[in-house]
Amino acid sequence: FEAVLRPDAEAAIHALKRQGFAVEIISGDHAAPVESLARALNLPAQARVTPGNKADHIARRSAAGGKVLMVGDGLNDAPALRTAHASMAPASAADVGRNAADFVFLRDSLLAVPEAIETARRAAALVRQNMALAIVYNIIAVPIAIAGFVTPLIAAVAMSLSSILVVANALRIGGGKART
Repeated sequence: FEAVLRPDAEAAIHALKRQGFAVEIISGDHAAPVESLARALNLPAQARVTPGNKADHIARRSAAGGKVLMVGDGLNDAPALRTAHASMAPASAADVGRNAADFVFLRDSLLAVPEAIETARRAAALVRQNMALAIVYNIIAVPIAIAGFVTPLIAAVAMSLSSILVVANALRIGGGKART
């Protein structure tokens, strides 16, 4: 038997590295196939790691100040998936792995992992922008309204326009890269 690399695994790993992630393989499988995959992907790896030791490894990384994303599909990945700051599993994963993961991606491609991260980062940026828009609006509009310079009708229209602006800005999240 020979370990076979998942489709798009190499591209997903390169995308994660470009996004600033340190990627490593922690596997319960035998050393030879894990080391072969690690060499092919130029990644650090550990083989024959028990489920508890996977969770301990993640806990140590977290204690050192890291925010660990665990991606796993096996029955023995569930403790590590629960321990990680964030976790992902493919829909083809064991039931216990899917239930332990924070996020289940439906495609077979591991490119779903960097895509989900990029989408989350864009969403966070849009939330910050919308908070800034709301703060600026309130800093300007509330004193004007308190001073009595606007009628209730103008205030209602201005509030509606600010809400439309925030919603339109949030809709930009769908304007990212095309799905692969």
